[in-house]
Amino acid sequence: MRIAVIAPPWLPVPPPGYGGTEVVLDGLARGLVDLGHEVLLIGHPDSSCPVKRASVVPASEARPMGRAVAELEHAIGAYELAAEYDVISDHTTAGPLVALTNPSPPVIATNHNPFGRGRQAIYRKAIDRIALVAISQSHAASTDLPVAAVIHHGIEAATFPEGDGKGGYLATLTRMSPDKGVHRAAHLARTAGMPLRIAAKVRTDHEQQYFDDMVHPLLGDGVEFVGEVDGDGKRDLLTGAVALLNPTEWAEPFGMTMLEAFACGTRVVGTPRGAAPEIVEHGVTGFLADSDEELVDAIRRVGELDRHACRHEVEERFSIRNMCMGYVRAYEREMIRSQPTSSATSAWAAQ
Repeated sequence: MRIAVIAPPWLPVPPPGYGGTEVVLDGLARGLVDLGHEVLLIGHPDSSCPVKRASVVPASEARPMGRAVAELEHAIGAYELAAEYDVISDHTTAGPLVALTNPSPPVIATNHNPFGRGRQAIYRKAIDRIALVAISQSHAASTDLPVAAVIHHGIEAATFPEGDGKGGYLATLTRMSPDKGVHRAAHLARTAGMPLRIAAKVRTDHEQQYFDDMVHPLLGDGVEFVGEVDGDGKRDLLTGAVALLNPTEWAEPFGMTMLEAFACGTRVVGTPRGAAPEIVEHGVTGFLADSDEELVDAIRRVGELDRHACRHEVEERFSIRNMCMGYVRAYEREMIRSQPTSSATSAWAAQ
């Protein structure tokens, strides 16, 4: 199968620092090639994913993130580059609208963000042209649009060292935003009597304001801000952590940091919002609770949980292969649906 994967234009694949979607797409592109498919990755010009690559928007034009003109230019060019491929795997917001003016090839569009009003309007307009993918059951349940497939993200456990957690601290790995609950994590760690290391992206004015107002005053006395970390820094942080503290205050569609923690053998303590209950097996790979009292108790009990069980969870449920096979099945279904008279059968369907 010849697959064109369209990434957002904003960050390289894989990203040099924070960037959840770009981490996922790096694994998807490489995993599809490992399964024997031909892949074209269309994204940021500084991408280094080891597959065939192309770009449309110069790196200098991919800032600030979210510019409508830049994303539309990227999507238009990407669909032109992908015209001769068997299927398009679109991970942009603007792409589905561009698909309406391109009758082929089939398009599988993955929403990596909440189904807010704007994205609902875009996908609703394009739903007869695309097959829509959600990234968790919780995510799919948040829209009335027909979801063709729910495909969990995956990572390659072998690329993460299994740690022992002997650093004796809790870790929070996120972006600096109120809905991520970083200030709450600081209060919880201090109440539990555990050091906390916060690694977070602080780039936008909104993120800087939240850090200055709500997080910076809590630093010290065991609470440390280590800044934004790259891949190696992420691994160092998670392998030494007793647990990932993730008291998110919104219905996050997925949550890649939880998988990355598991791959390092690190348990998760967080809130049962969004996809967290689909990822964390309560009492096995972590604890989920709503109240501060319950979360503090969970922090103190997390040492009861087997670190090996966390890594096993990634290997069995959240591997790159599992994710890629989910996408291959979605691609094949859409290819067949778009050509109802085809008698072709798939060599991949049984895998």
